[in-house]
Amino acid sequence: MLNIGDYALHQKTGQVGQVLGYGHQVMNGTYITTLKVRLKNQSGTRRYRRFMEDIYTTWVLAETT
Repeated sequence: MLNIGDYALHQKTGQVGQVLGYGHQVMNGTYITTLKVRLKNQSGTRRYRRFMEDIYTTWVLAETT
């Protein structure tokens, strides 16, 4: 399970960011857990540009360098 503060990789888009929190989304009457992630810039700097929220299963733990 990814924790707040971990770096996560979005498997569909390849974007990486830091987990800021959890949320939920209702799909077919079922609550699905989501992750709220602050995405990093593509240039490799430590600055952040935007946020993304998607269902938990689309995220995996990213290696940090």
